Amino acid sequence: MNRRDLVTGGALAGAAVLVRGFWPARAGETGKNVTQAKAFDVTHSEAEWHRLLTPEQFEVLRADGTERPFTSALLDEHRHGRFVCAGCDRDLFSSDTKFDSGTGWPSFWASLPTAVREERDGSFGFVRTAIRCDQCGGHLGHVFDDGPKPTGLRYCMNGVAMAFRTTAA
Repeated sequence: MNRRDLVTGGALAGAAVLVRGFWPARAGETGKNVTQAKAFDVTHSEAEWHRLLTPEQFEVLRADGTERPFTSALLDEHRHGRFVCAGCDRDLFSSDTKFDSGTGWPSFWASLPTAVREERDGSFGFVRTAIRCDQCGGHLGHVFDDGPKPTGLRYCMNGVAMAFRTTAA
């Protein structure tokens, strides 16, 4: 490695740090970690969460994991109702906003008002917007700007992080 390669590599690494640090996940996002803004109403110790959740639910909701695509029973759920947090039973999404995104995860074009919090997520070397339950802080998935009208959003959720409750049409 010569001096020019070292200088070029350092400049590229510096540029990457700058871009990653200032690039918002979505238009209008500040990059602030929203989950640190206020405490959650439902809290448990890690041992209690392990008792309350299945291993798969714990991995997604509490350890920010992702279920394999096309494995969720909720992917093909088409009845009228609400999708609720598997950790605390909070209503998150209405079936009226569900659509088939073709991604392999249940997708919605809007959440219910005050049901979720956004959080900056740079875990894979690029910035995304993670979605958490506003009541317990459970990791649900991510939101992207490539969804259908009227919002243009695609809430790409882990089905294992939710349960479905039917409601009258």
